Amino acid sequence: MAININGTPHDPPDDPRVSLLDHLRERLGMPGTKKGCDQGACGACTVLADGERILSCLALAVQYDGRAITTIEGLATGDGLHPLQQAFIDEDGFQCGYCTPGQICSAVGMAAEARRGVPSQVTADLTAERIELGHDELRERMSGNLCRCGAHNGIVAAIGRTYAPEAVR
Repeated sequence: MAININGTPHDPPDDPRVSLLDHLRERLGMPGTKKGCDQGACGACTVLADGERILSCLALAVQYDGRAITTIEGLATGDGLHPLQQAFIDEDGFQCGYCTPGQICSAVGMAAEARRGVPSQVTADLTAERIELGHDELRERMSGNLCRCGAHNGIVAAIGRTYAPEAVR
């Protein structure tokens, strides 16, 4: 088996104690995923596992043997940025940029969750088949990703512009 990372198979680490974050950054040389708190509190290490967002600092790499991992490096296609990556640039959704990869991966996963009808803590209608990403939904769903440098309004604008234009009006 192998871990499929951004479309390329990679052997899982020999040491079963290696986190997915350390496997990506230190063993495979993919620096896009950031190590923030290393305790699952900041979201800087967020990646997508089979399209769902996970905190790679809390995951063991061997757990993802046979699964597909998408990092920030895997969101762009060819020379073209993912629409959310471009929106972060256009909306000045980063200052230091450290949280940006985790914010973007989390937002991609968050939008997929909403499309599937997965409710959040603030979803009013739990029976709705489609969940609109309004102001409160968007902020609640992104609350696991912290920005400590003050780019929060730009981040929300970029995510809203990409997935819920009505949320940022």
